[in-house]
Amino acid sequence: MQYQSDLSGDELINLAVKRYFGSVDKKDMDGTLVCFHDEAILTVQTSFTTHAGKTAIKRMFADFFSSFERIIHRDFECTADPANGRICASFTAELITKDGRTNLLHNTNFWRVRGDRFQEVYVYMSGDNVLI
Repeated sequence: MQYQSDLSGDELINLAVKRYFGSVDKKDMDGTLVCFHDEAILTVQTSFTTHAGKTAIKRMFADFFSSFERIIHRDFECTADPANGRICASFTAELITKDGRTNLLHNTNFWRVRGDRFQEVYVYMSGDNVLI
């Protein structure tokens, strides 16, 4: 089993920004989940919440997708460490509710990539946890 990634820095950033957040913003469940290993974990560090395994991550995204009319991730500042299969991104999450209210979050995510998919995701979120 491969425990590290052979992706370049640009490929790691593309995985996080284009493939993952691009799919999340389209509420594309299949496109979102393909970015994760079956036994991946996603932890919201600022609320001590962990979703372990693709089934739990899928349930979390189903709730997240249904909670907002529109989801927009933008203004990315990324750093990639291809030698260790790591990515860090700071960004703005703009979440628009069904009644038109906008919730802006300023988040930072850290990913550990195994092969070409996420093994671990750590989210630091400003404001209330929307990934419950």
